[in-house]
Amino acid sequence: MATGRLGVGETLGALNTALGPGDPVWFKETRARHLRARDFLAPRPALQARFGDGQVPERVIRAVAGLQGPGVAPVLRCAPTPSGLALQLQRPAVFERVLGAVAAYVAPAAPAAPGPRVLLHCPALRSAPGALRLSQLRAVLVADHLARTLRAHGESVRLVPAVRDPHMPTFLQQLRVDWPAASERAATEALRNRALAELSPAQERGALPLGVLGTVCLKELVQERGRAAGYDPNLDKCLVTEDLLSVLAELQEAARCWPGDSPPSLAAAPDANADRCMVVHVVSCEEEFQQQKVDLLWRKLDDQAPLTQKHLVCGPVKVAGAPGTLTAPEYYELRHAQVCKASAVKHGRDLAQDPAWTEVFSVLSVATIKFEMLSTAPHGQLLLALADSISTKGTKSGTFVMYNCARLATLFEGYRHSMEQGLYPTFPPVSSLDFSLLQDEMCKFLVQLSMDFSSYYNRIHILGAPRPHLFGQMFARLQLLRAVREVLHTGLATLGLPPLDHI
Repeated sequence: MATGRLGVGETLGALNTALGPGDPVWFKETRARHLRARDFLAPRPALQARFGDGQVPERVIRAVAGLQGPGVAPVLRCAPTPSGLALQLQRPAVFERVLGAVAAYVAPAAPAAPGPRVLLHCPALRSAPGALRLSQLRAVLVADHLARTLRAHGESVRLVPAVRDPHMPTFLQQLRVDWPAASERAATEALRNRALAELSPAQERGALPLGVLGTVCLKELVQERGRAAGYDPNLDKCLVTEDLLSVLAELQEAARCWPGDSPPSLAAAPDANADRCMVVHVVSCEEEFQQQKVDLLWRKLDDQAPLTQKHLVCGPVKVAGAPGTLTAPEYYELRHAQVCKASAVKHGRDLAQDPAWTEVFSVLSVATIKFEMLSTAPHGQLLLALADSISTKGTKSGTFVMYNCARLATLFEGYRHSMEQGLYPTFPPVSSLDFSLLQDEMCKFLVQLSMDFSSYYNRIHILGAPRPHLFGQMFARLQLLRAVREVLHTGLATLGLPPLDHI
């Protein structure tokens, strides 16, 4: 069997190079009706812009058809069509390469060089669960997912703040969000002294409330960094409070004292660590303005503040047909009740009080919430239809994904049980499988993958009658679904969701 990891990016790069100088024109085909005849297409309008009359020279077509190289998928044929230049891969060879080494494709590629350390800051977690708005919950789930994804790619990630509300750890555990709990508070003396030196003149302060030190001007920092950096031009003065200094002290300590590092040298240059850490503030749109103040104040009061600070702003969450006062715990309880109700309809009895189903309902509720919250790009507005019922038959929900995860578990448990009874032989070496028996595309997104698997499962009888002449086809299909299961489980892991074996 040939070795080496195939890649869509590598194949597209080689295809565009084969056409000669110019902008990229090839794209990977994804529509089912087109995939029957082609895997990649160079559209006719793009070819006309490249070659004038749109006639691709024969030598170029031959070069594309004979394409080879690291990561480049083997080509079966390349031919002009009314739509453009169509290319079809040697699918059996591609399936053999991919399905014979699934783990290599599922595991994220290691970075070529260590990237900067990433400090993820989610200010919403300084509140209590009952005060958490849906837009803030969205920011929490985005931050958790980002942390899991970065760590899966080998990046070093630290999370701030450590939660202090006594009820928040329980709620986060319920949501399958992995976040640190509080320890001791960071010292604020150095920041307070620097802040006092930067405060506006005493005559401008007037009578200050308890805990308020005064105001610091941020206007020059906004002008220095410019609107291109995304800072609001209306930022002017920042009210410095003891609570704000506590926030900055925690960020400062987290950025400077990374776990496993030796204590910083007193002789180190002031900016020695400033470029070693990138800070990502994950905030709701309501918190954006205040977080920009925190960012700029940190830079003003700390010469070693990280040079790179980015703001990932999550858009508003609207609830269809309801006021926007629903809290995060209320949202969870609503979805949990709907999951239990859907299960009662499916199984004909209420299983909510059955201990064997408690974990299943919890996972389904969280899956529903996370797929809702993460299905839209973070910066866009999210509209929730809370009145919609929960069903395993809907093709865009987390419940549907988990249902197909359980389907796969049942399928492979059925194979194992039949094998133990002697109905099927043991699974043969992957290298002996005939992948020419597989003709269908694979994909990579969880919902789309679940839809494709569901369609495939309904069309194709995987575990057929124990007839030896059909075993080759059965094992090829089982190996394909092993890969689907591996991709599904890996994707769910980045969401903090365990696979289910029944629903």
